Amino acid sequence: MSQSLEDSENLASTIEGFNTIQSEQNYQKAQNSLRQILVNLDLSQRERTGLESEIAELSNMLIKLDRSVFQVAVFGLVGRGKSSLLNALIGQEIFQAGALHGVTQERQQVVWEVDNWQDEFDLDKDTPATLQEAIEFIDTPGIDEVAGEERQRLAHEIASGVDLILFMIAGDITELELQTLSQLRAAGKPILLVFNKVDRYPDRDKLAIYAKIRDERVKEILSPNEIIMVAAAPVAMRAERREDGSMGVSYHPGKPQVAELKWRIVEILQREGKSLAALNAMLAADRIQKHLIDRKMDSRDEAANDIIWQSVMTKAIAIALNPITAADIIAGTAIDIAMIIRLSKFYGIAMTRSGANGLLQTMAMGMGGLTISEFVANLGLSGIKGLLAILAPATGGISIAPYTAIALTQASIAGVSTYTIGQVTKTYLANGASWGDNSPKSVITQILDTIDKHSIVDRIKQELGNRG
Repeated sequence: MSQSLEDSENLASTIEGFNTIQSEQNYQKAQNSLRQILVNLDLSQRERTGLESEIAELSNMLIKLDRSVFQVAVFGLVGRGKSSLLNALIGQEIFQAGALHGVTQERQQVVWEVDNWQDEFDLDKDTPATLQEAIEFIDTPGIDEVAGEERQRLAHEIASGVDLILFMIAGDITELELQTLSQLRAAGKPILLVFNKVDRYPDRDKLAIYAKIRDERVKEILSPNEIIMVAAAPVAMRAERREDGSMGVSYHPGKPQVAELKWRIVEILQREGKSLAALNAMLAADRIQKHLIDRKMDSRDEAANDIIWQSVMTKAIAIALNPITAADIIAGTAIDIAMIIRLSKFYGIAMTRSGANGLLQTMAMGMGGLTISEFVANLGLSGIKGLLAILAPATGGISIAPYTAIALTQASIAGVSTYTIGQVTKTYLANGASWGDNSPKSVITQILDTIDKHSIVDRIKQELGNRG
């Protein structure tokens, strides 16, 4: 029996050791990923303008990981004792707390070394891979002090960056508290519901309120072990004799009752602190990086369209002037491939000629009728165009008019094809050289649906006319 127990303990120890190694590896991957994002931002000074806060947030997240800081934010209505709770956890009067309504007007934060809790909880110093070195406690304004939209923005902004959320109540939960708690839950972060000021209730009432919250109010949002009762700033009554000799009662600050909450925070830190910090950093980095990419793509869109239009006109002119069918097809394909490669360099995505050719073939299949129209035009009209060019001397130039009409038609079809290929390529590259959530054919269809072919054809004809 003892041997079986020992084997179970050894297995548990092995699993815990594996999880520790895995957590450390994930943490290092998150650090490396953030460094790579910052190094490879590839933003011009103009593109950086207005994105300073997002770039600073990325830098701060890397600093947070490098310093092994675990962020804990406290939310709640005014007067629920948020600042008092943080002072009780830290053991110092750092956060401003008092009887005034809404003492905390803006976000406040303090970094607290985990070593300060070492003796209190006999933390295992042999497992540094799963225990962050410091906790950054963040105090927030009362959620009823700010308007609805601003409250949502503030909650989302803070919750998206922290590793653990403490949501404070001081009695049966209100509708506003429940609504905000649900919004915070949607952020996907661990939440502890902290029932504060329990010292003000008789035991029977306190337990009844706790049971109602647990079994009715938050049953679909939190589990029972995520609800903790505390008394952050209890008031102790003491019998005292007055000057007139009569007995009276005086009130004095009591000893905070926060040991269970403190232990739950340490437990989360020790069990999954690094994994949570790494995951949260990557979620925030992904959100910020998408914003940065969108800005970069928007700012470069006009220049990319210039590249596409240059290729359209180059191909249109080449097709219009060249009467040799095989040369038309070869030249047109070469121009399309050159455009794809040029666009890929512009968007900072390496692509070989072979890769560009493969992408072109994929798009050609999706473009269907448009590609066939271009091929038929090149195949049939080039032959007629070549014959008219040969007959020009014999007809005294009469064949030039139909030659020009055919050349413009051929050039317009080729130009529309290249314009479409360019726009689809731009969309593909803007998605990081992938088709995103759509198949190539659906992306191409979306692009084609937005193209006014007639206006493009008219513009091509006007450009060619101006150059003639």
